[in-house]
Amino acid sequence: MGINEDISVEQLKELIDSGAAINLIDVREDYEYEDDNLGGKLIPLGTLLDNLEELEPLKDQEIIIHCRSGARSGRAKEYLNAQGFTNVRNVLGGIMAYRNL
Repeated sequence: MGINEDISVEQLKELIDSGAAINLIDVREDYEYEDDNLGGKLIPLGTLLDNLEELEPLKDQEIIIHCRSGARSGRAKEYLNAQGFTNVRNVLGGIMAYRNL
């Protein structure tokens, strides 16, 4: 897996199942997270700007971002890349695809 490349749900499942420490960020809304989540840190897309300071220590680490379908997390990846984050990966298909494994 290369730096800044998107990640498939199969690859994410392998990471989660392996017990590896990952920086998983969920950019969905609170109510979506309450309904179903993968255990990532919830930072809704609309609050990402307000939470940049919290993410700053991860600037050069791999960050995996997911949402419902991959659209919001794709926007979050673009935004974080523009802010100097060097290894942000979007989960293709989001939690919907993950739950269909």
